[in-house]
Amino acid sequence: MAAPDLTSVFTRHESNVRSYCRGFPAVFERASGHHLWDVEGRRYTDLLCGAGALNYGHNPPEMVARVVEYLGGGGPVHSLDLHTAAKAEFLTRFAESVLAPRGLGDHVVQFPGPAGTLAVEAALKLARKVTGRSRVIAFQDGFHGVSLGSLAATSSPLLRSAAGTALRDVTILPRDDEQGGQASLDALERALRPGSDAEAPAAVLLETVQGEGGLNVASRSWLARVRELADDAGALVIVDDIQAGCGRTGTFFSFEHVPELRPDLVCLSKSLSGMGLPMAALLISREKDKWEPGEHNGTFRGHNLAFVAGTAALEYWADPLFTSRVAELTTAVRASLDDIVARLPEGVARVAGRGAMSGLRFTVPEPVENVRRALFQAGIIAETAAEGRVLKFLPPLTMPVAEWETVAHTIGDVVLKTVDTAVHRVA
Repeated sequence: MAAPDLTSVFTRHESNVRSYCRGFPAVFERASGHHLWDVEGRRYTDLLCGAGALNYGHNPPEMVARVVEYLGGGGPVHSLDLHTAAKAEFLTRFAESVLAPRGLGDHVVQFPGPAGTLAVEAALKLARKVTGRSRVIAFQDGFHGVSLGSLAATSSPLLRSAAGTALRDVTILPRDDEQGGQASLDALERALRPGSDAEAPAAVLLETVQGEGGLNVASRSWLARVRELADDAGALVIVDDIQAGCGRTGTFFSFEHVPELRPDLVCLSKSLSGMGLPMAALLISREKDKWEPGEHNGTFRGHNLAFVAGTAALEYWADPLFTSRVAELTTAVRASLDDIVARLPEGVARVAGRGAMSGLRFTVPEPVENVRRALFQAGIIAETAAEGRVLKFLPPLTMPVAEWETVAHTIGDVVLKTVDTAVHRVA
């Protein structure tokens, strides 16, 4: 008897808004490390990794064991913002192993709810409260979430068109670019200049590496100048590190190489829980923590399973062997992608991104979707970004370099074959 077509269940019962599953039409049943298996037993290499929510791979054994032990011991799962032993352990480990060594020991942690967009919403709301201003500056190709406040700072026309209402109080300016970002800085300086038509902003919201926008990397000089201009205007700097953080670029925070940036607020989510459990946090410079008790709240602020798994994940960052392997992987990712570009006709593509948040930016979008489909047929799951111009790879930080290099070889072969076919079709 033929196996039932499980995909019809989703077509019949799930909303039309679903997206990733359309590009990867399989029903997955099992996951481990950098692999997924579908119900037919086929194995895939996962370079999507929950859009950055699985930096340590699927079901890391240490984290799974901690969560199972916690549940078996009857630990509370839901707790609003009540004090729990699980939250105390997470906060202590986070402060000691992440914040203090990186010069952020004066920051406190707010748990706004289970999703990254809620961290952004809280950051925008707090910045407006602290400054008494309403306008926020964000940048072209930025993605910050799809709830209305976050969406106002997101530039995607597709996402913005679904709002159904005006998206107010955010000015979107040009981002940093390959020409040094001077046009962006000039626009920012004009927007912040005293006496300009626009009101002074509450905050400048940015990503150091724009994930959904196409792996655009902001330069150190641009980020440092943004901080200077924000200071001159009395505006806060908010870094959205939801996708680029938790080690994705090679360091825990994506901005560690720019000490001048000194963000007032940092948004985290995705891999913060270590194994894909819903969790978000807003890091707040202590003098900016102007909330009144209960002034901003939410039912799912205390997801103790995420605290337990997240504490286990933080132990990776205390292990020099892990951090050295992350450095090796990020170097290998760049080398592999450079090699693929060198094998392509000149000008077809270039490497984009930073660390294990990298990909191939094509000069035209036509081959990219074909490459993505061909990779899926070859058992590799990778997404596109920047309206189909960028092929994006997010390997787990725990993926052995040798296994990445094997997969990268297949990626190269698929890219070359697909691009060659497209070139001959045009000819």
